[in-house]
Amino acid sequence: MIETVHISDEAGLVAAVAAAATEGTGLDIAGHGTKSGIGRAVPAGRRLDLSRLSGVTLYEPDELVFTARAGTPVREIEAMLAAQDQMLAFEPMDSGALLGTPAGAGTMGGLFSCNLSGPRRLSHGAVRDHALGIRAVSGRGEAFKSGGRVMKNVTGYDLPRMLAGSFGTLAIMSEITLKVLPRPQTQETLLVFGLDPAAAARAMSAAMGSSCEVSGAAYLPAEIARRRGEVPGEVAVVAFRLEGFAPSVRARRAMLISVMTPFGGVEVLEETASRGLWAMVRDALPFSGTGERAVWRISTAPMAGPVLARLLADTLGAETFCDWAGGLVWVLMPDAQAQAGAVRAALQPQGGHATLVRATAAERSGDVFQPLEPTLAALTRRVKASFDPKGILNPGRMYAEP
Repeated sequence: MIETVHISDEAGLVAAVAAAATEGTGLDIAGHGTKSGIGRAVPAGRRLDLSRLSGVTLYEPDELVFTARAGTPVREIEAMLAAQDQMLAFEPMDSGALLGTPAGAGTMGGLFSCNLSGPRRLSHGAVRDHALGIRAVSGRGEAFKSGGRVMKNVTGYDLPRMLAGSFGTLAIMSEITLKVLPRPQTQETLLVFGLDPAAAARAMSAAMGSSCEVSGAAYLPAEIARRRGEVPGEVAVVAFRLEGFAPSVRARRAMLISVMTPFGGVEVLEETASRGLWAMVRDALPFSGTGERAVWRISTAPMAGPVLARLLADTLGAETFCDWAGGLVWVLMPDAQAQAGAVRAALQPQGGHATLVRATAAERSGDVFQPLEPTLAALTRRVKASFDPKGILNPGRMYAEP
């Protein structure tokens, strides 16, 4: 059984990493382990448990900023912000239902390291876009910090942006500072029914190109909409979310209805139903409870997304839906076979990245993340070597070790 070391402060983290570097022992890094299933299996000799490295060390609501240790549960952060009518604007995904882990157990370190953003990414940016500063420990066992508490403090290399999405392979976060935004007073969703994939792509492009300030745009094929029941009807639906002060939402609703007139009639979901719909999209809930069927998360050009989704459904028997105005495609394979070659071959003409976010251990032994071009792969190896020269941090999680 793998040895587990519980970390409760940065000094302990530095000591644990330094010892592993001296020994050449690979480290499996986790908080509550809610995202441990994303990525390749880590052949580590020791596990670092950061769940005790928890707590908010700074919160200044008037300055729209907070700092929290890596093991702090995201749900605690969201509750703290909600009490001040504020929010994490990138709308973090709760992957519990999809990955079969406890709901609401994700930590700040996992959120930042995986850079998983929800539907509001298309209007407010990703996790990395809200990072002001970090404290972290490199694979050399050296503590360092980058950035600060305001955007102006980011000078030289923007390490927080680079480390976001690195899945703990470059450094281990000990503390993260993020900016927050006021929470919208209200929201509602406009639905357009019966569009084919190409028309859905055009409709979402028209909405995003308008001045309606859409904060969510998704395309749900008929089988997805029917399964969950968040939206009425038996046909495909395109959903657009509007958020803000009530008078502004009403005015933009009228504008968006006008923009959508060439595509068909519009139905409005009020606030409660709207929140349920976008929680479903954010957490990929249509694919929860589907056993070991493989799940892909594909990022591509928004205009290409709905058509790519239909292609994967028709050729591979997959179930699909689109977020980010078509730029994010969720794919549920018919069984545990990931069919990575076929998925990436379908993606190749459009360009983009396909990540296998749920799979059996056997399927995770292959290319879970999008294979890198030779030049980019060489650069990635050099960056890895500069932060983690002995390759002890989550070894092999993203790509096979050279």
